[in-house]
Amino acid sequence: MTLSVRGLVSGYDRSAVLGGVDLDLASGATLALLGRNGAGKSTLVMTLAGLVPVTSGSITVDGVELAGRRADVIARAGVALVPQGRRVWSTLTVGEHLALASRSRKGTWTVDGILDLLPRLRERRRQLAGQLSGGEQQMLAVARALLTNPRVVLLDEPSDGLAPAIVEQIAAVVTTMRSEGVAVLLVEQDLHLAFGVADEVAVMARGEIVHRVPTAEFRRDPDTAQRLLGVA
Repeated sequence: MTLSVRGLVSGYDRSAVLGGVDLDLASGATLALLGRNGAGKSTLVMTLAGLVPVTSGSITVDGVELAGRRADVIARAGVALVPQGRRVWSTLTVGEHLALASRSRKGTWTVDGILDLLPRLRERRRQLAGQLSGGEQQMLAVARALLTNPRVVLLDEPSDGLAPAIVEQIAAVVTTMRSEGVAVLLVEQDLHLAFGVADEVAVMARGEIVHRVPTAEFRRDPDTAQRLLGVA
């Protein structure tokens, strides 16, 4: 199992948000993580990336224990984060972002390969990231993550505020990640995107994963979706 989480408790200012999360994710699998606002989805992603302190529990990637390690150690172990809100460096060019990201782990993903996958970034290579559109910034955030040649990618609300055409590009990139054996944890409100790319759906409530099934099964059970998410 690429990613294995057991009994994970974490939170902010001595207040627990995650109340004992268990999660497994295999190489090449995509899990859509759904839940109402405040359920703990983003906290889980940020904890896995080392940006929220772990109170207790275990996080392993390929058998290596990462709970409580620094974010840079976790990144070097093969975990990449595409955060909500992009968070690109506005004063660096697209090319500088790509060059910095590609200095970490070597592997399948290269700058040329990424620019072939996301040709809009090739056109914008000399442009400052702060001058890009929201969709272009999201593509840059995804590219930056992939150039670390990760084993696990954490995508936090990647479709937020984006046009449908850009969301379709994100779906295509996630599909490519799967084919390359990357494990993807996708936090998403856009159910069309989530259902289109995920093998399974997990639902969080009150800091725990309370439901997990194959995507097709979840879609056949609108009563459960209504009960857990408030949607039909």
